[in-house]
Amino acid sequence: MVVYAGQGDAHRSLALLWGAAPEPRTGRSGPKPGLSVDAIVSAGIAVADDEGMAALSMRAVGERLGRTAMALYTYVPGKAELLDLMHDRALAGLPAAPPPSDDWRAAVTAWAGALHDRYLRHPWMLQVSQARPVLGPAELTAMEALLGALRPAGLAPGPLRGAVSALWQFVRGTAAATAESRAAAAETGVTDEDWWTARSARLAELAPDFPSRFPLLTALQSGADGPPQDREQETFRTGLAVLLDGVAAAATAAGDAPVPATRPGRVAGTGDGADTP
Repeated sequence: MVVYAGQGDAHRSLALLWGAAPEPRTGRSGPKPGLSVDAIVSAGIAVADDEGMAALSMRAVGERLGRTAMALYTYVPGKAELLDLMHDRALAGLPAAPPPSDDWRAAVTAWAGALHDRYLRHPWMLQVSQARPVLGPAELTAMEALLGALRPAGLAPGPLRGAVSALWQFVRGTAAATAESRAAAAETGVTDEDWWTARSARLAELAPDFPSRFPLLTALQSGADGPPQDREQETFRTGLAVLLDGVAAAATAAGDAPVPATRPGRVAGTGDGADTP
């Protein structure tokens, strides 16, 4: 299931994201006290965390709050705007841009680990396509933090944009693989170990020459022992290290190129190769 961000009314959605929309006044003829945009967003996140993206609706959120769906529309125009608010709220609290430091690898590693953990805490975020980003303050703060972490590397503008896109997509991709693996076990009732054991045994019967036919695959899997969680963490760490090696190589190739300033018009996007307008 893929849901596209930024599908609501641009004027109202951005106003809500950036806090420009005042809370409705309560009174005899006004909405029932105790409801707010923040409360609705929190309830939406709770629904998505507990029941998944498919269960998210204005009615389900209203039920969490003891209200009807109609009562929510006074505060949030609809599900599309709510999804933008939820996604941006879920990104809030990630580490801010680090102070200038020569250890840019450590800063990027910390940023990537924090974002990876956030995706696994809220797996429904991985179903929100970033082809059209939310453009909320938390999302842009996360991007600014990554740019700040990479700045001491001294990448030229082109490699910098490529590095930002590759790093963000690597974090999303590895988190998605882990989240899907966990969901498969929960939904099918079959653990990864049992699934692989059954199929590996059958494959050995059908292709007894598997090691000679696929020697590179066999060698690759020979060291993949240990609990799934440990393997997932190792894949994330080593994959990130390889990416950072590439960043370092690009920075070295650039020599003494000046550190680029990020212009406000367009920066490397969080989405599938798209730019953030």
